[in-house]
Amino acid sequence: MVVDCSLPTQILSESPLNLTKPTEVLTPHLPYIDLIFNLIGETVPLDHGYELFSAIAHFEPELHKLNTVGINTIAGIPKEGVIQLTKNSRLRIRLPVDQVRLVYPLAGKSLKIGKHTIRLGIPEIYLLEPAERLRSRIVIIQSYQEPESFLAAAQRQLEKLGIQGKAFITKNTDGSPKRRSIKIKRFTVVGFGLEIINLSDEDSLTLLRYGIGGKRKMGCGVFVPVKRKGNAS
Repeated sequence: MVVDCSLPTQILSESPLNLTKPTEVLTPHLPYIDLIFNLIGETVPLDHGYELFSAIAHFEPELHKLNTVGINTIAGIPKEGVIQLTKNSRLRIRLPVDQVRLVYPLAGKSLKIGKHTIRLGIPEIYLLEPAERLRSRIVIIQSYQEPESFLAAAQRQLEKLGIQGKAFITKNTDGSPKRRSIKIKRFTVVGFGLEIINLSDEDSLTLLRYGIGGKRKMGCGVFVPVKRKGNAS
């Protein structure tokens, strides 16, 4: 879908957005969108958050200065230190609608991620949709690397945003807290998988926009709705 993002100020009620037939003016209550790129390629590194952002920022250095952008890591099939891309693998960038012009030109570009190369297709633009339950694969809060203190710090950050949901650390199959890490240059940073439940629509949208914790441009603290099994929608 080709979308003119030179003045992305109008939206459709359907999703993904089709800006050729605007029906509603975007309001300040929903300024963020997801820009989702199809991918052409075979694999990316298992831990690719830092290298993915570096590859994107190579084309748009201004992203280094922004704290409004969240970049989800790319999902696929983990296999021997890499993620094997599937037909459903996507690059998802979340940002304010007036900043779409910074990343939309990535369409058609090739990104070098370590020893791996992927090519981006033409993106689609999606509205953020609230959900009662949101999850982030990894949340990093500086100086909090133990489950109990981390969870308390995460709950405080939610309260600072005015969010009344309840946070809990996701668990491994053996019941232990799901501790995760990312590499940033020579350093390893530790965090945890986090889920927030009992969210109102307003609180859900706030969390989707702003996330919690740091390193959001490297895939941390970016939340997505939890898909319920057996939900036909």
